[in-house]
Amino acid sequence: MRKLTRSHLSVACLLATALAVSACSSSSSSGGSTDSASASGSASSSGSASASGSASSSAPDNGGGTGADQNINNEGTPTKGGTLNMLGTGDVDYMDPNIMYYSGSYLAARLFSRQLVTFPATPGKATTDVADLATQIPTKDNGGISADGLTYTFQIKKGAKWDTSPARQITGLDFIRGVKRTCNPAQAFGGLPNFLTLIDGLKTFCDGYAKVDAKSAKAMADYQNGHEISGLKADSSDETKFTIKLAHPDTYFISMLGLTAFSPAPKEYDAYVPAGAEIAQHTISDGPYKITKYDPTKSISMVRNTNWDPATDEVRKAYVDQIEINETGDQSVIQQQLEADTPDADMEWDTFPPVDAVNGLIEKKDPNFYLGATFSSNPYIVFNTQSPNNGGALAKAEVRRAISEAISRDNIIQADNGPDVSPPLTHVLPAGISGTESNTSIDLYKYDVDKAKADLQAAGVSNLELKFLYRPASSLSKKLFTLLQQDLSDAGIKVTGVEASNSDFYTKYLQVPSQAKSGVWDVSLAGWGPDWYGDAALSFFAPLFAGESAYPPQGSNFGLYNNPEVTSAIDAAAKEVDPAKASTMWADVDKKVMEDAPFYPITSSNQPTYHASHTHNTVFIPTYQQIDPANVWLSK
Repeated sequence: MRKLTRSHLSVACLLATALAVSACSSSSSSGGSTDSASASGSASSSGSASASGSASSSAPDNGGGTGADQNINNEGTPTKGGTLNMLGTGDVDYMDPNIMYYSGSYLAARLFSRQLVTFPATPGKATTDVADLATQIPTKDNGGISADGLTYTFQIKKGAKWDTSPARQITGLDFIRGVKRTCNPAQAFGGLPNFLTLIDGLKTFCDGYAKVDAKSAKAMADYQNGHEISGLKADSSDETKFTIKLAHPDTYFISMLGLTAFSPAPKEYDAYVPAGAEIAQHTISDGPYKITKYDPTKSISMVRNTNWDPATDEVRKAYVDQIEINETGDQSVIQQQLEADTPDADMEWDTFPPVDAVNGLIEKKDPNFYLGATFSSNPYIVFNTQSPNNGGALAKAEVRRAISEAISRDNIIQADNGPDVSPPLTHVLPAGISGTESNTSIDLYKYDVDKAKADLQAAGVSNLELKFLYRPASSLSKKLFTLLQQDLSDAGIKVTGVEASNSDFYTKYLQVPSQAKSGVWDVSLAGWGPDWYGDAALSFFAPLFAGESAYPPQGSNFGLYNNPEVTSAIDAAAKEVDPAKASTMWADVDKKVMEDAPFYPITSSNQPTYHASHTHNTVFIPTYQQIDPANVWLSK
């Protein structure tokens, strides 16, 4: 999914995300960054009669409970009104729903942007797809999916409107505009590889779009309005109806539509460069809240959107009147404010309980603490396979394998609150995602310093010096940098730090291939979670490992890994409609990737969250790695 953030180790979820940005981010993710965290999942087939997804929780028992048993602090009668104060340390990746790909950004979008399907704030069902803007989830049984599994028919709810003057019905053309924007040449959506070749005609449209002037909003709007995607058709007799045709049947498309990338886009967005600073100041809402002020890296203010009709939205209860998001806080101070039940501190934004505080909160069973399952790989270490440093040594799989043998996963996990909070992950796919049976079903690189030294020597490499890109604002990121220095020094490898702010980590470094190719960094931390659940292996492999098609900015293959055999295997598994066969194929892809060692997985972590005791209905949504702010109410 997207970049993720976690206890402040981008958003681009990707998250969405290496240790702590603000993306998978993903997020998830999603879309979806690291002191990273992730999103979880399990989805059923969208090409068959079943169309919704769900994921089970594997988090340990803690003060707030887990899964359907979590304590959501919901005693009493829900109260409308008040201002929800969310405290954090970083910003969204982009204030543009079609482009954002970070779990923190998804959290903001939950309040002002709607999709065809989404996740409900219902304990035990927070990974199950439900209709949002769509009148229903299409299936073969209800006639919404054609017999050949290729054509999906949707209708947007009447009365779902844009916050324009006058308010205007959301249409099928708005949905199509949103999809077109995902591959714009200025800043493409980071999870584009998930669906670039899935929607019929999208790749042809995007190939042409790539040639358009990326600095001209008019040129991009002219291209979008003058070129069609063959697989997207608006109904000429009903503006709320449209169809989507796929290039091949699949088992996950409905769940994919929950991504903010598939948000409708109003025609007013044609006036701005996608993901740019100007559009960030001119967002148009179709959700319960609208943005009244956005000061990048500092604050976001929202008030009720009076054009939002709750009759069209069964998911967002929107109890509070206003939302104030402070992005300038300190992680430890925020925790102190929440524990003290300070009136202007209600819940976290992009931050989480400090690493050193988590075990204490678990031990005392603090009722305001929750540890949520994420089904993520977060954090992980990514190798820059095209770094010119060290004579291009990281281009060799045997060198990356040797470095992996010199890293102690156990030491890192212990620094991240131990295996209950951070269970080990030794390959690409975490348990709960199709294609794997457990977090450790593939484990190729046991910690063995002597073997690492011997393998480096056999590869003809000595005196390696690696530049480690990390975020000093993240407590976990700083810890992992120190541990990696210690581990690799035992194998004769020197590690020096390259510091980046949370806001720059993804957008100025990981998402810019020239930074990798010029050797600004050799290794880094990132976090990843699935963009949907269950049958979601594609949302790991396509954005992270599918060769050039996944290079940033349209993908999140930050280390520029490219193995044509792996890319072909990903394509084949994505087209398999038999779930059992697909699962076997994804497991084979997982093994192939791990044999090349383009990254080093660490943990499929559980996400700690904390809220003030006066904040109620605190339902954890794995996609956001956070409590759902669209459904909390206050008693202060």
